[in-house]
Amino acid sequence: MRVDEVLADLSVESAELDRLVGGLAADEWSTPTPAPGWTIAHQIAHLAWTDEATRLAATDPEGFKASLQVAAASPATYVDDGAAETAALPPDQLLTYWRETRAEVVDALRQVPDGEKVLWYGPPMSPTSMATARLMETWAHGQDVFDALGVRRQPSNRLRHVAHLAVRTRDFAYLLNNRQPPAEAFRVELTGPDGEVWAFGPEDAGQRVVAPAVDFCLLATQRRHRSDLSVQAEGADAEEWLGIIQAFAGLPGKGREPGQFE
Repeated sequence: MRVDEVLADLSVESAELDRLVGGLAADEWSTPTPAPGWTIAHQIAHLAWTDEATRLAATDPEGFKASLQVAAASPATYVDDGAAETAALPPDQLLTYWRETRAEVVDALRQVPDGEKVLWYGPPMSPTSMATARLMETWAHGQDVFDALGVRRQPSNRLRHVAHLAVRTRDFAYLLNNRQPPAEAFRVELTGPDGEVWAFGPEDAGQRVVAPAVDFCLLATQRRHRSDLSVQAEGADAEEWLGIIQAFAGLPGKGREPGQFE
């Protein structure tokens, strides 16, 4: 898929979340979300902060290397510190800042020369993969905001980007958890919101995962506990993967408690 296609979906994903938070009263931005210690302001601040980091990585690799050194010095708190600092902005300023940074990301990723990769906190990524990662983050942190406000979210086919990223980062999840990735590819079959089946991996693979796409994405972004989802594994390796799966870079997360969203 071309970077322009992913960036178009990223803009739509961002606009959906913008419509939700754009109408909030100032005091509603302090509403707690399912992420411990994070309010709605923290969620939007994190997206803006990460957008700014993405723009820097895409336009000034040497400058971004300095932020990598800071992150390496405090890996457990670096992300939270960045969100907290930006979340301190007044809500109207924070919303404007997020709108500006996400627009800058779209422009910056479009201008990365063909064949070049963008540095990141995990492995370097192509502009298309980076745009996919931004969409995944926007969807995942947006889910926290929807949950905080008790608003039911309508799944869209943009979830295919999130699912694809989760499948592609399988081995990265193993390495983050100090485990050896399996040598064989898995088969992943997901049912999209419109009933279409999205298939990844060889059809004759011995290890399989079958799920509704939204459930798989909620698990891969650690927004729901597996016991609350219809995600099925066939094979011991596939079962192990579902216990450590994460579509995002950074340290393994704690995920959500079972039954939290009944």
